[in-house]
Amino acid sequence: MLNEIIDAYLNSQPEKQSFWFNEKWYSRNFLKTLADKCTDTLKNSGFSKGQRLVSLMPNSPMTLALMLSTWRLGGIFCPLNEKSGEISLLKTLDLLKPFAVVVSPDVKSDLTNALKNNDWPCIISPLESNFEFSSKGKIFEPDTENYAVIFSTSGTTGDPKAVPLTHENLLDNCKACQEHIEVLSPEDIFLNVLPNFHAFGFTICSLLPFVIGASQALVANFMPPSKTLSAIENSGANILLLVPTMLGFAASLLERANKKIDGIKLLIAGGDKYNPKMDERITKVFGVPVLEGYGITECSPVLAVNKNAKVRKLGTVGQALPRFELLLKNEAGEILENAQEGVLWVKGPSVASGYYHAPEISRERFIDGWFYTGDYVQIDDEGYIKILDRVTDIIIVGGFNVYPQEVEAVLANYPGVNTAVVVGMPNSISGEVPKAYILRESSKPEINENDLIKFCKERLSHYKVPRAVEFVDSLPISSTGKILRRVLRQKEREKN
Repeated sequence: MLNEIIDAYLNSQPEKQSFWFNEKWYSRNFLKTLADKCTDTLKNSGFSKGQRLVSLMPNSPMTLALMLSTWRLGGIFCPLNEKSGEISLLKTLDLLKPFAVVVSPDVKSDLTNALKNNDWPCIISPLESNFEFSSKGKIFEPDTENYAVIFSTSGTTGDPKAVPLTHENLLDNCKACQEHIEVLSPEDIFLNVLPNFHAFGFTICSLLPFVIGASQALVANFMPPSKTLSAIENSGANILLLVPTMLGFAASLLERANKKIDGIKLLIAGGDKYNPKMDERITKVFGVPVLEGYGITECSPVLAVNKNAKVRKLGTVGQALPRFELLLKNEAGEILENAQEGVLWVKGPSVASGYYHAPEISRERFIDGWFYTGDYVQIDDEGYIKILDRVTDIIIVGGFNVYPQEVEAVLANYPGVNTAVVVGMPNSISGEVPKAYILRESSKPEINENDLIKFCKERLSHYKVPRAVEFVDSLPISSTGKILRRVLRQKEREKN
């Protein structure tokens, strides 16, 4: 069990630094004491094996303590995003049926009132000290003790979907990362700024340091980027795990200040596509190149990553981690050779067994131990994986598949384009046609729609060329920094 590994870490060298938070280092003993108090409080309020505890907390000492105390008592930790909206959260709570919901003091009163009005026990907790919970929680049917965490992966529209991951799933993923990225050591300091309700942040930024015996720098929110950059410098964090959008914000700030960050050992990007055009800029300000990786919540989450700067292949997400088996299939379900494009199916001890209380959806995605990722990929002879697109993002133009990432890669090479996002626009003749949303670089405002379309015509098949270009000042971005294509697709549908 993961709690045994974390307790062994905390007990091994009590006075050694464990985490940095709000400009201060805290010892392993501090975290142990905090977790002990949380464990007693939860136990005294009736929390027991198989119960779920929901957290609406930012990255903080209390988040780590709640996670550990929940596992000590045989429970399941359920981190959720407080900004996902009241309706979505209440639907997810109805699915999870938690013992209680722990919220930070900064959570808006409208949300805490909604929780109480819907009869969910609500605990307002400090970020660095124990909470008080004088009442009893709600007892529901217990789940298996083997479940460690349940991640909510949707709920903004329709019914929520949740992924239960076992202790074995998470531990295997941590160990596979440790084996694959051989330079990690107990002396490292991980930046923990990715939100804990995101599997990437939870497993790799919160859990992995405990597994390898390292320390972590806790940052509650990435924004403003200047605060995160200051945390990196002041804590000495040398392992950075960020999404590409965060990297872009940080690089721009450093460039404007004519600064560089020293001492970075490893810089990994995941959670969204990484634009190779950024690579030179990122390497210059951080001192190391980006290692792009790929993960899915259902895989705990890391599936592949470039091992190191010497063997990385820019434009790929690297090779699969140990113990993952991969298959490529076409739409008819036939197995393809590696050199061909196809839909990726995966199998291994990091992979979940199904969705939470959703047997019908599980049967569609989990078949004979294999998981359908929904990603179109290409795998080369050395096992490097190139993500072509999400199945749901593919634009079908008159029966031809258009991968948005291919079009975006061409647009990104045009001088003055900062970010390009391509989605399908309804068309009465061909069903859909590509449309590009463009963020300009501030120094090149003179680019226009005709220039970009002409540029694409010279480099792409005619059906892949955007039929329209819209210049925007911002793009819809999730709380984890991922561009929300579905919002742009919906915008186009509403116009028609």
